[in-house]
Amino acid sequence: MWRIWRLFDPLRTMVAQGIFLFALAAMIHLILLSTNKFNWLDGPKTTKVATQNAPMPTAVASTISK
Repeated sequence: MWRIWRLFDPLRTMVAQGIFLFALAAMIHLILLSTNKFNWLDGPKTTKVATQNAPMPTAVASTISK
């Protein structure tokens, strides 16, 4: 393992790893905030959706005289 650290500078490697992990964490949090289920700031968005099983409207009597 010590031979690997002779190839790479430990300080640069750890700084690069820290920047990468911070960017990965920020990306994951932004993706979760953009979803409806996991948005912990605004909460779930409630939108009214028309139901498929709505009853048929009542029949209107014809007003045309014969």
